[in-house]
Amino acid sequence: MIFGHISHIVANRYPKAIVAALNYLKQTDFDQLKSGRYPLKGKSYVQVLDLTPSAKETHLPEVHRQYIDVQYWHSGIERMRVATDRGHHQVAESYDAERDILFYTQVENEQELLCHPGNFAVFFPEDAHRSACKENELSTIRKVVVKIALDDLEEEQ
Repeated sequence: MIFGHISHIVANRYPKAIVAALNYLKQTDFDQLKSGRYPLKGKSYVQVLDLTPSAKETHLPEVHRQYIDVQYWHSGIERMRVATDRGHHQVAESYDAERDILFYTQVENEQELLCHPGNFAVFFPEDAHRSACKENELSTIRKVVVKIALDDLEEEQ
Protein backbone atom coordinates (compact mmCIF):
# COMPACT_ATOMS: atom_id res chain seq x y z
CA MET A 1 0.00 0.00 0.00
CA ILE A 2 1.09 3.56 -0.71
CA PHE A 3 -0.47 6.59 1.00
CA GLY A 4 0.24 10.21 0.15
CA HIS A 5 -1.03 13.57 -1.02
CA ILE A 6 -1.63 14.47 -4.66
CA SER A 7 0.44 17.66 -4.28
CA HIS A 8 3.56 15.61 -3.54
CA ILE A 9 4.13 12.92 -6.16
CA VAL A 10 7.67 11.59 -6.48
CA ALA A 11 7.48 10.09 -9.96
CA ASN A 12 10.66 8.02 -9.89
CA ARG A 13 9.43 6.01 -6.88
CA TYR A 14 6.40 4.44 -8.56
CA PRO A 15 5.74 2.30 -11.65
CA LYS A 16 4.81 4.32 -14.75
CA ALA A 17 1.17 3.20 -14.67
CA ILE A 18 0.77 4.48 -11.10
CA VAL A 19 2.47 7.79 -11.97
CA ALA A 20 0.12 8.15 -14.96
CA ALA A 21 -2.88 7.50 -12.69
CA LEU A 22 -1.69 10.05 -10.13
CA ASN A 23 -1.06 12.66 -12.83
CA TYR A 24 -4.56 12.03 -14.21
CA LEU A 25 -6.01 12.54 -10.73
CA LYS A 26 -3.98 15.72 -10.22
CA GLN A 27 -4.93 17.25 -13.59
CA THR A 28 -8.62 16.35 -13.86
CA ASP A 29 -11.41 18.65 -12.65
CA PHE A 30 -13.70 16.16 -10.92
CA ASP A 31 -16.28 18.85 -10.20
CA GLN A 32 -17.04 18.73 -13.93
CA LEU A 33 -17.50 14.95 -14.16
CA LYS A 34 -20.64 13.05 -13.28
CA SER A 35 -20.35 9.99 -11.11
CA GLY A 36 -19.78 6.90 -13.22
CA ARG A 37 -17.19 4.82 -15.00
CA TYR A 38 -14.76 6.20 -17.60
CA PRO A 39 -12.29 4.22 -19.77
CA LEU A 40 -8.55 4.77 -19.65
CA LYS A 41 -5.67 3.11 -21.48
CA GLY A 42 -5.86 -0.66 -22.04
CA LYS A 43 -8.09 -2.47 -19.54
CA SER A 44 -7.73 0.28 -16.94
CA TYR A 45 -10.59 2.61 -16.06
CA VAL A 46 -11.78 5.28 -13.62
CA GLN A 47 -14.77 5.28 -11.28
CA VAL A 48 -16.08 8.59 -9.94
CA LEU A 49 -18.07 7.80 -6.79
CA ASP A 50 -20.35 9.90 -4.62
CA LEU A 51 -20.70 7.99 -1.35
CA THR A 52 -22.31 8.41 2.02
CA PRO A 53 -19.99 6.79 4.55
CA SER A 54 -21.53 4.68 7.31
CA ALA A 55 -20.43 2.63 10.31
CA LYS A 56 -17.48 0.26 9.88
CA GLU A 57 -19.68 -2.73 10.70
CA THR A 58 -21.77 -2.18 7.56
CA HIS A 59 -18.76 -2.69 5.25
CA LEU A 60 -16.80 -5.84 4.53
CA PRO A 61 -13.05 -5.92 3.86
CA GLU A 62 -12.38 -6.45 0.15
CA VAL A 63 -9.51 -7.47 -2.09
CA HIS A 64 -8.93 -7.43 -5.82
CA ARG A 65 -6.93 -9.92 -7.87
CA GLN A 66 -6.65 -8.38 -11.36
CA TYR A 67 -6.54 -4.63 -10.60
CA ILE A 68 -4.66 -2.18 -8.42
CA ASP A 69 -6.84 0.52 -6.82
CA VAL A 70 -5.53 4.08 -6.85
CA GLN A 71 -8.07 5.84 -4.64
CA TYR A 72 -8.22 9.64 -4.46
CA TRP A 73 -10.33 11.77 -2.13
CA HIS A 74 -11.71 14.78 -3.96
CA SER A 75 -14.07 16.01 -1.23
CA GLY A 76 -15.20 14.90 2.19
CA ILE A 77 -13.43 12.81 4.81
CA GLU A 78 -13.41 9.03 4.88
CA ARG A 79 -12.01 6.58 7.39
CA MET A 80 -10.45 3.62 5.56
CA ARG A 81 -9.16 0.41 7.08
CA VAL A 82 -6.40 -1.71 5.56
CA ALA A 83 -4.64 -4.97 6.40
CA THR A 84 -2.36 -7.44 4.67
CA ASP A 85 -4.26 -10.24 2.97
CA ARG A 86 -2.39 -13.34 4.06
CA GLY A 87 -4.94 -15.62 2.40
CA HIS A 88 -6.45 -17.22 5.48
CA HIS A 89 -9.40 -14.94 6.23
CA GLN A 90 -12.96 -16.24 6.23
CA VAL A 91 -14.66 -15.45 2.92
CA ALA A 92 -18.01 -13.64 3.14
CA GLU A 93 -18.61 -13.45 -0.63
CA SER A 94 -16.64 -15.58 -3.09
CA TYR A 95 -14.48 -13.98 -5.73
CA ASP A 96 -16.52 -12.32 -8.48
CA ALA A 97 -14.23 -12.31 -11.54
CA GLU A 98 -16.43 -9.88 -13.50
CA ARG A 99 -16.21 -7.27 -10.72
CA ASP A 100 -12.72 -8.41 -9.58
CA ILE A 101 -13.73 -8.44 -5.93
CA LEU A 102 -13.72 -10.82 -3.00
CA PHE A 103 -15.18 -9.94 0.41
CA TYR A 104 -14.00 -11.23 3.78
CA THR A 105 -16.08 -11.31 6.97
CA GLN A 106 -13.18 -9.67 8.79
CA VAL A 107 -9.41 -9.35 8.66
CA GLU A 108 -6.93 -9.18 11.47
CA ASN A 109 -4.66 -6.26 12.30
CA GLU A 110 -6.61 -3.60 10.40
CA GLN A 111 -4.96 -0.19 10.45
CA GLU A 112 -6.93 3.04 10.02
CA LEU A 113 -6.29 5.75 7.47
CA LEU A 114 -8.04 9.08 7.82
CA CYS A 115 -8.41 10.31 4.25
CA HIS A 116 -8.89 14.01 3.49
CA PRO A 117 -9.32 15.82 0.17
CA GLY A 118 -6.10 15.51 -1.81
CA ASN A 119 -5.01 12.23 -0.21
CA PHE A 120 -4.48 9.15 -2.33
CA ALA A 121 -3.91 5.49 -1.50
CA VAL A 122 -2.69 2.70 -3.74
CA PHE A 123 -4.04 -0.73 -2.82
CA PHE A 124 -2.35 -3.77 -4.34
CA PRO A 125 -3.91 -7.26 -4.55
CA GLU A 126 -2.35 -8.17 -1.19
CA ASP A 127 -4.01 -5.19 0.55
CA ALA A 128 -7.41 -5.94 2.08
CA HIS A 129 -9.28 -2.67 2.49
CA ARG A 130 -12.58 -1.55 3.97
CA SER A 131 -13.90 1.71 2.56
CA ALA A 132 -16.75 4.18 3.08
CA CYS A 133 -16.44 4.20 6.86
CA LYS A 134 -17.62 7.45 8.35
CA GLU A 135 -15.38 9.84 10.22
CA ASN A 136 -18.17 11.98 11.61
CA GLU A 137 -21.74 12.97 10.79
CA LEU A 138 -20.87 14.86 7.60
CA SER A 139 -22.79 13.80 4.53
CA THR A 140 -21.13 12.63 1.34
CA ILE A 141 -17.68 12.17 -0.08
CA ARG A 142 -16.51 12.25 -3.67
CA LYS A 143 -13.87 9.63 -4.29
CA VAL A 144 -12.20 8.72 -7.55
CA VAL A 145 -10.79 5.23 -8.07
CA VAL A 146 -8.39 4.49 -10.91
CA LYS A 147 -8.42 0.75 -11.55
CA ILE A 148 -5.07 -0.25 -13.06
CA ALA A 149 -5.17 -3.67 -14.69
CA LEU A 150 -2.20 -5.80 -13.67
CA ASP A 151 -1.86 -6.68 -17.38
CA ASP A 152 -1.34 -2.98 -18.16
CA LEU A 153 1.30 -2.74 -15.42
CA GLU A 154 3.19 -5.74 -16.80
CA GLU A 155 3.20 -4.29 -20.34
CA GLU A 156 5.41 -1.38 -19.27
CA GLN A 157 8.34 -3.66 -18.39
